[in-house]
Amino acid sequence: MLTATMVLAFVFGFALSIALIIIRPDGLDPHKRLYKVVDFFVNMIRSFPIIILIVAISPLTRTIVGTTIGEKAAILPLTIAATPFIARIFENAFAQVDKQLIEAARSFGASNMQIVFRVMVKEAVPSLVAGMTLTTISYLAATTIAGAVGAGGLGAVALNYGYQSFNNTILYTAVIILCIMAQIIQGTGNFIYKKVK
Repeated sequence: MLTATMVLAFVFGFALSIALIIIRPDGLDPHKRLYKVVDFFVNMIRSFPIIILIVAISPLTRTIVGTTIGEKAAILPLTIAATPFIARIFENAFAQVDKQLIEAARSFGASNMQIVFRVMVKEAVPSLVAGMTLTTISYLAATTIAGAVGAGGLGAVALNYGYQSFNNTILYTAVIILCIMAQIIQGTGNFIYKKVK
């Protein structure tokens, strides 16, 4: 559930972040009104608590996935929630790239897409890795919340077989597994960050 969510959210979030960095008021091809509209929707989706979003878009989930219960059904709302989160992190990473590098590339006749992929993405790779690590850990927590509304996974195990069954062994075992997973994700992210820094 987490892996599928992160892969899909990375693809869509990366594409959205490129659109945002291009059309933002100080971007490569500014479109102030369009940016305001996209920015509004990004902020609106980011503001939804994940459990509310899962319930709110359940008709859409049923239409696309065929069910609102289970791990596959949780992937859609988790991806919808994670995409603008990643897009905002990536947009900020791109915005931190030295403007002189961008101007130098533009003076050599580079197109907007060439500037994005050959300058901005290349320079922002460490920040992108750090952002993905942060997002993955955040949405590890979100997958456990999704377990409360029938998504399954460790959250459902901890809630149904641990908390509701008064079985502290299962509850704390699930918590320990989640902590170990978070440490593995952070450790992997730190390793990749050092390699690309």
